[in-house]
Amino acid sequence: MFNWFKTAILMAGITALFIVVGGMIGGEQGMLMALLLAFGMNFFSYWFSDKMVLSMMNAREVDEVTAPHFYRMVKELAGKAGLPMPKVYLIEEDAPNAFATGRNPENAAVAATTGILRILSEREIRGVMAHELAHVKHRDILISTISATMAGALSALANFAMFFGGRDSEGRPSNPIASILVAILAPLAASLIQMAISRAREYEADRGGAEISGDPESLAVALEKIHRYATDRSFNAVENHPETAQMMIMNPLSGGGLSGLFSTHPPTDDRVSRLMEMARTGTYPV
Repeated sequence: MFNWFKTAILMAGITALFIVVGGMIGGEQGMLMALLLAFGMNFFSYWFSDKMVLSMMNAREVDEVTAPHFYRMVKELAGKAGLPMPKVYLIEEDAPNAFATGRNPENAAVAATTGILRILSEREIRGVMAHELAHVKHRDILISTISATMAGALSALANFAMFFGGRDSEGRPSNPIASILVAILAPLAASLIQMAISRAREYEADRGGAEISGDPESLAVALEKIHRYATDRSFNAVENHPETAQMMIMNPLSGGGLSGLFSTHPPTDDRVSRLMEMARTGTYPV
C-alpha cells in the first residue's frame, strides 16, 4: 500500500513540475504542444511495446509442446493471480533475467532467458515469474508510460527554452539565465522522479509476486543469484538496446557510486531483506 501511495505522490510531483515549468517556458500553448507530442510518442510505444521489445530481444514464443514445464508453471501462477494466460517467451541468453510486457493483462507477455532457467531452481523460477505477473496485474507498463510521457514533455519544453527562451505569464521574454537553468534542471528532476516511480513499482512487484507464489524467500534467493551471476555475464540484447534495461527483474546495466539516484531498480540487498522479513513475519515492510 505504501508503494502505491508513494507512486501516486511521485506521479503528482512530476505532473506539478510539468505544469510549473511549462508555464514558465512556453505558456499554455507551449505546454500543450509539448504534452501532445510526448503523449503521441509514448502512446505508440505503449501500444506496440510488447512486439517491439520481444523483437529486440529475439524472443521466441513457447507453448505446452515446446516448453511444457515452464509454460505450465506460468499458467498455474497466472491462475493464482486471477490473470488471463499471458504469452510466454524464451530468450537465448546466458545472462539470467526476465521481464513482462504488454499494454494490459489481456495482451500481456512474460519472458525469461535460457540462462535464468539453468541457474535457478524450479522454486526460484516460480518466484521470479510471480514477480513478473505482479507487474502485469498492477498495470505497471501503463504507469511507466505515463511517467515517461511527462518526462518526455518536460524534455521537449526544455529544448524549446534552450533555443527560443522562456516567456512569463504575460508573454514577455523571461530572464535568459533562468531559462537555461530551467532547461537543464527540469529534465534532470523529471528523470529522478521517473526513476523513483520505477523503483517503487519494483518493490510493489516483489511484494505482489511473493503473495502470488506464497513463497517470499524463493524470490529473495533468486534475486541474490541473479545479482551474483549477472555481473559475470553480459546481456547482449539489452546492451544493444539499453532502453529495455528498466523492464528486467534486475537492471543488467546498473553501476555503482551515485548511480542509485538514477537507477530504475532498488538495491538488491534491500529487496532481499524486505522479502526475507515478509517470509518471517508475513508482512512486507514499508
